[in-house]
Amino acid sequence: MVVAPDKFKGSLTAAEAAEHIAAGILRTAPGTDVRTLPVADGGEGTVLAALAAGYRRVALTVSGPTGEPVEAAIAVREDTAVVEAAQASGLTLLPGGVPAPLTASSYGTGQLVARALDLGCTRIVLGLGGVACTDGGAGLVQALGATLQDADGTDLPPGGAALSRLHHLDLGPVAGALRGVEVVIASDVDNPLLGERGAPAVYGPQKGAGPADVAELDAALAHWADAVAKATGTELREAPGAGAAGGLGFGAMTLLGARMRPGIELLLDLLGFDRAVRGAGLVVTGEGCLDVQTLHGKAPAGVAAAAAGAGVPVVAVAGRLELDAPAWRGAGFAAAYELAALAGPGATAAESIARAAELAELAGEQIAQRFLL
Repeated sequence: MVVAPDKFKGSLTAAEAAEHIAAGILRTAPGTDVRTLPVADGGEGTVLAALAAGYRRVALTVSGPTGEPVEAAIAVREDTAVVEAAQASGLTLLPGGVPAPLTASSYGTGQLVARALDLGCTRIVLGLGGVACTDGGAGLVQALGATLQDADGTDLPPGGAALSRLHHLDLGPVAGALRGVEVVIASDVDNPLLGERGAPAVYGPQKGAGPADVAELDAALAHWADAVAKATGTELREAPGAGAAGGLGFGAMTLLGARMRPGIELLLDLLGFDRAVRGAGLVVTGEGCLDVQTLHGKAPAGVAAAAAGAGVPVVAVAGRLELDAPAWRGAGFAAAYELAALAGPGATAAESIARAAELAELAGEQIAQRFLL
């Protein structure tokens, strides 16, 4: 049996969820061969999932989204590094939780990539999602040696808004640093960089951008895209995924030569899911909320699809279950367990979250009773 959940946001990491579900299974069906394989889809928790699968942790101090030092890590195995943008540029790293939509930067993410290059890694998996910035990847490439200056020859300050003043762009050092290196983006976002479906309009408000900020960022990123196209001869502002992570997708694809793959598909490959599931009789997956978004490329749906390809049945555990039975069955799940329901009638959401570990074990017990005994 393989237990492969994503994180239960606000209560359990993916590794903790896997551990507690497995504990419930083993308490009810002792001797069961259970392998825990925490998963992620490229957003928060991606590095933790890689570490749980045997990657080595490399810690470093980088520049946070507003320039403050933050502790971050990458995961390394042989020539591959897993880099999670949220580790350096995440919304959760904003000091005091105060948004900085115009000035937050992806510079720290670039520092993580630079560390991977220093270690000799020739394949970098860049997980996008959960970032505080909308700078089109400008900070990312500045950390890799690019020069961005205004008409007076002054280096631009951090953030997407400053890109409206970009006059001189030197990308030479970036190409040299990435020579012979494959960069793969793990993301399920298909938005373009600009316009009504672009990064500022769709994701800017989540980062504190009001209507005027969205308009300012969209214009600044359009200027950035013009400058990048002139410097590289490559035009990718309309490419699916260019708007991922505040335009980090655009910067990585255009300036690092990155290609994009669905996040959970890529992570399952990296974590060796196909080997783990071979010969298994059951797979258990899950996340904090099983809802419509789950059906569009989130981790549990990806696990279900991969397990189905191996002919192994899958069950889901969720903090909240917002899909009806026909919907979750249609997604490939043989059963679905909701922690909120297991908490009992009258339990509040806060109580269910506080008891998440206990309830995950109870879900494991019920799964064992139904599928193993």
